Amino acid sequence: MFARPLSLTAALLLAGTALVVPARAASATTPAGAQAASQAAASPRSSVRPVAGTDGRPVLVAHRGASGYAPENTLAGVDKARELGVRWVENDVQRTKDGVLVVLHDTTLARTTDVEEVFPDRAPWDVKDFTSREIARLDAGSWFGPEFEGAKVPTLDQFLKRMSRHRLNLLLELKAPELYPGIERQTLTALRRAGWLDRGHVRDRLVVQSFGADAVRRVHQLRPDVKTGFLGTPAQSELPAYAAFADQINPTHSDVTDSYVDAVQALKGPHGKRLQVYTWTVNDAATTRRVNDAGVDGIITNFPDTVKDAIG
Repeated sequence: MFARPLSLTAALLLAGTALVVPARAASATTPAGAQAASQAAASPRSSVRPVAGTDGRPVLVAHRGASGYAPENTLAGVDKARELGVRWVENDVQRTKDGVLVVLHDTTLARTTDVEEVFPDRAPWDVKDFTSREIARLDAGSWFGPEFEGAKVPTLDQFLKRMSRHRLNLLLELKAPELYPGIERQTLTALRRAGWLDRGHVRDRLVVQSFGADAVRRVHQLRPDVKTGFLGTPAQSELPAYAAFADQINPTHSDVTDSYVDAVQALKGPHGKRLQVYTWTVNDAATTRRVNDAGVDGIITNFPDTVKDAIG
């Protein structure tokens, strides 16, 4: 998560897709949109203050695993998150040349593996240009520290198995879905096969998110029971349109304000519940306190202990 997305309208126009806004998801200039905006403006903060976790504090999410302490998107990162007592882990999924889903953030392997040494003639080393067997040869841990030498890029199946072993909850990002046609259905199939689409997981242990509005919408269409999140900061006038297919609006922390959080939480998502705000990537005490005071529902962080201490 690092790019600031276009507005929904602009993104769909660039993609050549028409934006169809349901009647109940009109812009702020329509009666429905105006009513939502009026609710947000009129409601006191106490009326929309979330009760996100069991203790009333924001849900804590380990970003790419506990990536401040272990190499991101590795099983070691998942293990470290569990060691720190975190219940939610965020990670990213992409697809290899031979159609295997793998957990990795960048669309290139260059930053977090030794791919340039192993395959020096394969620049720009994009994930989609390598088979799963080739990626399995790479070291995804040494760049972070010698104690992680030999760590691998996990497949989604391997990752889900480790998450299940620790009984953790998953915030899964579809990374660059425009590069991987059909990845929404394929990811849902993998989740179902691993037991992650049963009632218990779908109710409170799984959220699928993306910067791609079309991808989020597609997940909602394929599995309306699965909670979804849109990564970014849509204009407040566009929020009702997103509420038709997303349960969360997840902006970068620099975009979090009291008024924006209020505007999101004044709306109900596709499951009839208040929209939530999970913000990223919060790594210091001052930012933690600011977004907590703004009323966010979740905080995504590389350093879960820092955020936990700041809130607690």
